[in-house]
Amino acid sequence: MIRRLVLALAVASVLALGDTLPAAMTVHSATEAEPFSSEPADLDEYRPGEVIRSRQVTAAGFAGTTAWQLAFRSTNSRGEPIAAVTTVLLPTGDVPDRPLVSYQPFVNSLGTRCAPSHSLLAGTLREAPAVNLLLSRGWAVAVPDHLGPDSAYGAAQLGGRITLDGIRAVRQFEPAALDDSPVALAGYSGGGMATGFAAAMAPEYAPELPIAGAAAGGVPMNLGALARDLGDQPNPMFGLGFAAAVGLAREYPAVSLERFLNPAGSALLDRVDDACMDEIVRAAAGLATDDVFITPPTEDRAAAPILRDNSLETFAATPTAPLYLWHGTDDMISAEPVRRTAERYCAAGTPVQLDLLAGADHSAAVLPGALRALDYLEGRFAGTPPPENC
Repeated sequence: MIRRLVLALAVASVLALGDTLPAAMTVHSATEAEPFSSEPADLDEYRPGEVIRSRQVTAAGFAGTTAWQLAFRSTNSRGEPIAAVTTVLLPTGDVPDRPLVSYQPFVNSLGTRCAPSHSLLAGTLREAPAVNLLLSRGWAVAVPDHLGPDSAYGAAQLGGRITLDGIRAVRQFEPAALDDSPVALAGYSGGGMATGFAAAMAPEYAPELPIAGAAAGGVPMNLGALARDLGDQPNPMFGLGFAAAVGLAREYPAVSLERFLNPAGSALLDRVDDACMDEIVRAAAGLATDDVFITPPTEDRAAAPILRDNSLETFAATPTAPLYLWHGTDDMISAEPVRRTAERYCAAGTPVQLDLLAGADHSAAVLPGALRALDYLEGRFAGTPPPENC
């Protein structure tokens, strides 16, 4: 199962990239935690979303904004307290309780140095244009490091939890003046997974948050089905799928990924252990699962529940906030799990607007869906009845 998941997530990752991509063994990130994001000794005494420390920063490419980074307490998939980080960008002007959008970008990396809290400062965030569009509407934007302190790429449920706790942190941070702000969620592909999980988990995990709506596009709703649908041929983006398997093993140590790796797989793990997306892609371009695994680890019983727990179609919770979903009909990530998930949410009473964009692949669906998502969120903040096609 993990063998197939590697290729499946590799394909999903390359589709998410579109044309943006330029030309001793451990599954734990080798990046040393910087003091700002480090865990205090009394972390377990902090409430989820409680701010540990803050700092004002300069975000490159976001003229006229004030930016802060907040370290806060969250919880990992084993129920243990962790320290996480979000960056909040405030447009020019003193506007208390302006709308707040938590935007989850795709990161696709194994090094914490690749997280949004770093790329925002370096001017290398790939989705900076989307963030600027949100800011241009006068909205505050929070961008969480939703892969967590171990850069657990692929662990989408963790991303949802960190997203919600990041919103809690931003709303209680006095200099931001957002304590009574309405909230929305947005993201595409891998970022859409974290967005979708945040929306689904919010009613139980963070019921106090006033989530007006969420917009998510190109979401792989069922990782297990995606793995079954795809073959095991060499793939130019194989490294991203391999990295997702590594990230899931970090968050769920029962996977024991190392025991399934052959010498080439162990060497690849050493190369990508602390790598960002482009480095990962170059390191494994053209490989296939047979090149790195001794045998498919299908006998590992821990794999199946991990896939279910990180797939929105099979995750039991449902969102209550209005939801806009979009997906291209020619996307190699099948639209059928998206359709089924939308139907389940509709049956539970959630207002869902599902746009299936005819003829669009994963890359082509980004722009038209994102523009509709902006208008959709504008309507939710305005309090107009949400459109739905349940």
